[in-house]
Amino acid sequence: MKLQKNQKLLFIGDSITDCGRAQPAGEGLFDALGKGYVALVDALLGAAYPELSIRVVNQGNGGHNVRDLKARWERDVVNHKPDWVAVMIGINDVWRQFDLPKQPETHVLLDEYSRTLDELVTQTKPLVKGLVLMTPFYIEPNKRDGMRATMDRYGAAVKKLAAKHGTHAVDTQAAFDAVLKHYYPATLAWDRVHPTQTGHMVLARAFLNGVGFKR
Repeated sequence: MKLQKNQKLLFIGDSITDCGRAQPAGEGLFDALGKGYVALVDALLGAAYPELSIRVVNQGNGGHNVRDLKARWERDVVNHKPDWVAVMIGINDVWRQFDLPKQPETHVLLDEYSRTLDELVTQTKPLVKGLVLMTPFYIEPNKRDGMRATMDRYGAAVKKLAAKHGTHAVDTQAAFDAVLKHYYPATLAWDRVHPTQTGHMVLARAFLNGVGFKR
């Protein structure tokens, strides 16, 4: 597995990552990691690789987009001195274009999204052992749906950046697409965005597969 003994793994993103985590730092007892995929990753690492003692921190914030991540990056990522950083952002960058179409100031278009994420990866890569870029997703099997098609373009941008920087990429949309062959979307997320526990386990498995989880 890519993660090594006593390393610190920090997740950052939006509400999908947040999932009720403790503030200001999501780490510790009593659901401090939230109740989503980050907590599941921590539990699976602890159960399968207890000898590694991987330290997991959750710095997701509900409602955030890539602009918000840039604004808090120094405080919520760099200052924590993580060994690994996992980033999943983009859902709100896209969603606001569809649920708030009359408020263009809330829209983060693809060029800005890619440029900003590129800046953050460039800044952070020399400081860490590893970076994992997780694509945003939309739990909708119809690829011609407007929001799904847009989300796919943002996901493609994430994979392109990962290839450019030689970092790990996790295609969360592909992970959900495999499960959507058997489930109606609302089974995994009532709004096609915020997953059930099954949906969060899909994300946890996708992440762990991406870092070489074998046990």
